[in-house]
Amino acid sequence: MTKDLVSKMNQEMLQLSPSGILKFNDEVMQIPGIIPLTLGEPDFATPEHIKEAAITSIKNDESHYAPTKGTKALRDAAAHFLNTKYDLNYDPDTEIIMTAGATGGIYTALTSILNPGDEVLIPTPIFPLYIPITLLRGAKPVFMDTSKTNFVLSPEQLEQNLKEHPKTKAIILNFPSNPTGKTYNEAALKKLAAIIKQHDIFVISDEIYSELTYDAKHVSIANLLPDQTILLNGVSKSHAMTGWRIGIMAAPKDITSQLEKIDQFTITSTTTNAQAAAAEALKNGADDAVAMKAEYQKRRDYVYQELKDLGFEIANPDGAFYIFAKIPSDLIQNSMDFAYDLARKGKVAVIPGSSFGPGGEGYIRISYATSMENLEHAMANIKKYVAAEREN
Repeated sequence: MTKDLVSKMNQEMLQLSPSGILKFNDEVMQIPGIIPLTLGEPDFATPEHIKEAAITSIKNDESHYAPTKGTKALRDAAAHFLNTKYDLNYDPDTEIIMTAGATGGIYTALTSILNPGDEVLIPTPIFPLYIPITLLRGAKPVFMDTSKTNFVLSPEQLEQNLKEHPKTKAIILNFPSNPTGKTYNEAALKKLAAIIKQHDIFVISDEIYSELTYDAKHVSIANLLPDQTILLNGVSKSHAMTGWRIGIMAAPKDITSQLEKIDQFTITSTTTNAQAAAAEALKNGADDAVAMKAEYQKRRDYVYQELKDLGFEIANPDGAFYIFAKIPSDLIQNSMDFAYDLARKGKVAVIPGSSFGPGGEGYIRISYATSMENLEHAMANIKKYVAAEREN
């Protein structure tokens, strides 16, 4: 009877596989002594002033429903943050929605704009969440492999795909990128924007790692295409608040008024005291990420050089906290097999590059959002593993 009921469930959902990243992580974490370099989870604690704001909110009995768009204080703080940091101008009353993390914003945005048969352009390798949500809407992901262009989408590749896919409804951008750490400077964004502007399509721009851009100021594509962009950001990575689940979604008011419906009918609103914490983060902790970023950059430089010395090819990350490394040709080339072998023999857990779509096979993703001590231990283990494999 149960099997019969399962077969009657949403057919698009039944075709989906569970998250490959989480499945792999769950399996290898059972290995005794494993060093996890897998998930994008900041190892810093949420700053004290933010935690105190949440405690005060709880003590003040702020335990009731918030407006679906978010509290006035949080929307004001988000608008101010986006303006002072990235020169973006959004009306907090009509153009900003607080979502259940950036992932909640991804779901709301794609659910709101897609109809069955639509196509979504997705540069890969990329954080895979966009793909199943697109499929659940009966739409088609169109993958644009960027591995030949240093993991950034070229104007020529974008233009060609728009010609070949006239049913395109949206393009996904994620920068700095998960998994590669690559980003787009203003000149590169202007070239992409000039092409996108010629088409009646949405840009869903996931810029959750914007505060972790290392060598240059982050520029949002919403500056260049304000009428077409649904911007996603939040406090998860910038303020080490992944578990608080507060994201920012910003778009022109006519679009936002439609986006809000999805949250009204799903989450109602995000947690009220978490919103108080996020308002404190964005209002009084705008530079909380500076110290974290300096530490991430130190870790990046260390892991980058250690892996380069072992023969891994790497596009040096511009931001976020990931290294996307090409497996040397004298080692196991299938990324899943390599990652399992490294976990079993070397006691280091990394994510197979195949989890991130076309262009990811043959690579591994390492998260350096962990202590330097853990990274040093992991690199020592990887060195021993590589040496043993090469002897064989």
